Amino acid sequence: MVFIVAKWNVIILIKKNMYMKKEKGAEILMKKRRNISISVLLIFGMFVCMLTGCSGKSGKEEKVTEIEILQYKQEAAAYFEKVEEKFNATHKNIRLKIESPNDASTIMRTRFIREDYPDIIGIGGDINYSYFLDAEILMNISDYKGLDEIKESYKEIDKNLEFVPTDGVYAVPYAGNAAGILYNKKIFEEHGWKIPQTWSELMNLCDEIQAAGLQPFTMGFKDTWTCLAPWNALAVSLADPQLCSQVNNGTTTFTKAYDETAEKMKALLAYGEPNPMAYSYNDACTAFARGQSAMYTIGSYAISQIKSVNPDMNIGTFTFPANEKEADNVLNSGIDVQFCVMKSCENKEAAYEVLRFLYRDDTIRTYLSEQGGIACKQGDFPLSSELEGVSSYVASNRMADFQDHHYPSEMSVDAMIQTYLLDDSADAKKTFLNKFDKDWKRYNRDLIWKIQQYNEKDGTSEDTK
Repeated sequence: MVFIVAKWNVIILIKKNMYMKKEKGAEILMKKRRNISISVLLIFGMFVCMLTGCSGKSGKEEKVTEIEILQYKQEAAAYFEKVEEKFNATHKNIRLKIESPNDASTIMRTRFIREDYPDIIGIGGDINYSYFLDAEILMNISDYKGLDEIKESYKEIDKNLEFVPTDGVYAVPYAGNAAGILYNKKIFEEHGWKIPQTWSELMNLCDEIQAAGLQPFTMGFKDTWTCLAPWNALAVSLADPQLCSQVNNGTTTFTKAYDETAEKMKALLAYGEPNPMAYSYNDACTAFARGQSAMYTIGSYAISQIKSVNPDMNIGTFTFPANEKEADNVLNSGIDVQFCVMKSCENKEAAYEVLRFLYRDDTIRTYLSEQGGIACKQGDFPLSSELEGVSSYVASNRMADFQDHHYPSEMSVDAMIQTYLLDDSADAKKTFLNKFDKDWKRYNRDLIWKIQQYNEKDGTSEDTK
């Protein structure tokens, strides 16, 4: 009995020891597993940290600022895609996003109504800029150092677009265009014709071209906006650049200021196609490309369209000789693209860095090589071969903005000009100019009132304007 009990106690003791050893082994195993798990987590954490670029000291991620540009020049979308790609490849802390949608102007207005503002907008130097400035949604960028490198003539164009004088600078001009007269160099060389310097020389040349059995001008006024091309090119030399502001101030009228412009615009009809209203812009570009006229009353923006029909065509440009003195002629050149920082932009310095990149010499040269035009930045920027004829005007800043950049779109001045050109009555010019003045007051009533209020507050009288 005693032996049996003792044996049983030994068995229990052995099992207990075995259990204790097993438990201890399991504990050791769990510790090993725990240590391995911790090591794996540490290694994974270090790997994640390397991927996110966090600092070993702070453990914080670097902040990336996104700058969005919404620009209106859709035909340059491919260029801006390359700008975006190149900028993002060279900047770690700023991500650039450039949108180039169709009908960008409408999209801008829609977003502005919703107060969904991009950081920067790319727009033309026209009345839309005036509206945005008047709405006080643009940032004063007077402290942007790159402004010192912009040509004074283009900065002046922007100042003249202000409805009322505004302190500060709100846009950086990028690229300009030119509108005068395109001409077929081959035809001119074959006949020994020289570039006219005055209005009389232009009229004599047109008579000579007709005598040679050729058509002097292609016009193509079916698309009403094309009527504005020769109108603007004449008006910049025959009317004051600040005419619209002067009319708003009540110091003159369009009837007085546009009389000569309207007269000479009508005179051009005798040297175009028999019925210019039957030909669209595309028709006119095609006709000129095929040598059906010696000259074309259109801007440099049409060159790419013309060359799509005749890639080998040798095209030149000369300033519209509107006056009897060459020294009084002015090149019609406006701001095709400019950039404005929105007042809502939360990181001005990042926006300025984007501007510095856009205005690098190499970036601008790429734009000019692809899109043509005139650099608004000072420096050695080549003009296209088609614009060599106006280079002296560009170099000397003998340029003035398109008059229609100051016209409200609701006024439909292009259609008014077309109607005037179709009117053969004796009082056609009087009717046209009277309507110009009447409609101007109608569509600018609020603006004129605002200017009057400003003048009264500023103490400006008509005698001092």
